[in-house]
Formats: sequence, C-alpha cells, structure tokens
Amino acid sequence: MPGSSPLPLRAWWARRPSAAGAAVMATGIVSVGLHLTGYETLSRVFLALAAVAWVGLAADFAVRLLWDRTHWAAEAATPAALTAPAATAVLGTRVSALGWSGLAAALLALATVAWAVLLVRVVPRWRRGMPGSVFLGCVATEGLAVLGATLAAQETTAWLARAAMVLFWVGLVLYAAALMRFDPRQVLEGAGDHWVAGGALAISALAGSKLLAANGPRLYLWNDDDRGVLRTVTVALLVLDLCWYVVLVVAEAVRPRTRYDVRRWATVFPMGMTAAGTLSVAAAVGVSWPDVPGEVLLWVAVTAWLAVTVGAVRSAGREIRSTAPR
Repeated sequence: MPGSSPLPLRAWWARRPSAAGAAVMATGIVSVGLHLTGYETLSRVFLALAAVAWVGLAADFAVRLLWDRTHWAAEAATPAALTAPAATAVLGTRVSALGWSGLAAALLALATVAWAVLLVRVVPRWRRGMPGSVFLGCVATEGLAVLGATLAAQETTAWLARAAMVLFWVGLVLYAAALMRFDPRQVLEGAGDHWVAGGALAISALAGSKLLAANGPRLYLWNDDDRGVLRTVTVALLVLDLCWYVVLVVAEAVRPRTRYDVRRWATVFPMGMTAAGTLSVAAAVGVSWPDVPGEVLLWVAVTAWLAVTVGAVRSAGREIRSTAPR
C-alpha cells in the first residue's frame, strides 16, 4: 500500500547496530593523531565528521531510551553499547585540544554517566568465547582516564588526575578479565572487532602517557617511585599493543577478510589509537625516535579509514535501495 513502507533512509537507520559507535571512535582518534602530528586543518575536518556522527548517534540513543525502552535495554546489554561512552570520551579529548575545556568537561560528565549505567549491564553478561567487543569495557574505562587526565593537566585539578589514575588501573583489570573470555580464534575469524584486543592496550598506554604528562611543577601528583612504575607500565602497554598489531596484521594476511562489515570500524580505531598512543608515549617519556613509526602508523590508519568509509557508503546505498517502495 502506498505510504505503508517507512522512508528508505529511516528504515536503514533503524537497523543501524550499536557497533556503529565505533565509527565515531575511529574518526575521532584519527583526528587526535593528525593533531599530534601537526596536520591541524585535516584534523579538524575529521573532528567535524566525528562530531556530526556523534550527534546522530546521541539523538538515536536518546530517542530509543525515551520511546523504545525495550529495544534500548536489549542493545544496552551488549558489549557494543560501550562504544557510546568511549566515543564520547574520544571526542572530548580532541575537543579539549582546541581549548574548549567546558565542552570537554561536559562530555566527560556525560561519558561517565553512560559508562556507569552501561558497564554494570554489560560485564555480568560476559562469558567465554566472546568476540573482540568484550574489550570495550577496558576501552571505555581508559577513554575516561585519557580525558580526565587531559583536563586535569589543563585545569590544574589534582582530584581529577587521581580519579583518572584509578580508572587507568580499573581499565587494566577489565582488560585482564576480558582476555580470559576472548575467543582466540577470532584473530583469524573475526569480522573486524578482534582488533580491539590490541586497541584496548593502545588506549591504556595513551591514558598512562596523559597521566605522566599531567604531573609537573603546577600539579604535583606522584613521587619518583610512583612515576617510575607508571612510566614502566605505560611503555610495557605500548610494546604489548605493538606486538598485538603485528599479530593482527599477519592474521589479516593469512586469512583476508575483504568484505565490508560495520565491525571494520573497530579495526580502524585500534590502528589510529596505536598511532596516537605511540606519539603520545614518546612525548611523555622524552624520546623522539618513535615519532616516525607513529606517523607511519597514523597514515596507515587514515588509509584504512578511507577504505572502510567507501565500504560503509556502498553498503548504506544498497540497504537504502533495498528498503525503497517498489
């Protein structure tokens, strides 16, 4: 009957999985990496894209929460739901670099509430044999630590830095718990989110670097012993992340997965996060040689972002056409 079918775009959006939040995470962290390497104009383009996508996802989240509570509750119990606070924290981190501390603080508050609500729904449902999305508990927690430490340094706020330190260690505990439930076969069989196994370590290393950078003459936070432990753990996390990166690249070569899947955004995010983590850790520990490999990894992430974007646009076009009235 005429008018009985939903608009094609609306029908496509209604089927949008919560994992699409990884697109905001991927775009936001690429923007962060471009900012760290001095490509400010391009970084702001990516920031604008991430902000637009975040507004759409936030509106969808609110609409489902208010008027489709059953659907919202079902999605909120899945690991992919934690892309919401993670994406918000990543966006806040990039916004803070523009000097918009008030907006970044608001995003931190929003991300913290979403994290607290969703984490208690998701973690109890973890089980053995899970895909890479199980590591999003760590990613979301460390995202808060990154943004908290960044704002603490900008605003000279000691309590915020100490809260970020607590989140940093909680995130590592969640990583260990997730690792015990991760299905290692996903390295060869996963559709893209298996890369989060490495990306979670990358954002943990980034959080450690931000905590190291927050300590200084204006904001004395840790003594030499504490700083030494934090430095060692941060460098170790980056090394482990780079090891994961190599393993995952080799697995992709051995078992190519070229078909587009929305979970490929969860491949781009760890790639971009590894680049940003490498650059940030290098600056925090006072060494310059990782800058070159860090920038190389960044352009690899940009290339992956472009490839996944093309796949996403083509996939959306096919889905919209398939729902159009005939």
